[in-house]
Amino acid sequence: MPSVDHGVASGLWGLFFALFIWFGLLLIKVDGATAFILGWVAGGAIFLFVRKFGETEPRAPRRRARKR
Repeated sequence: MPSVDHGVASGLWGLFFALFIWFGLLLIKVDGATAFILGWVAGGAIFLFVRKFGETEPRAPRRRARKR
């Protein structure tokens, strides 16, 4: 699989959840402008969260202690 930059992956997560929240709010009859603003603000917050905390550094495998 080709590698995807972490910023792009974070942006896709933010976009997906922004749309998910926006349409979800519309389904429960929240006003359109309010749903739009809340969805995209939440999507931006999700983008920042995933950007900051979503990537982990790979750990080196632990070596087993030698038996004597």
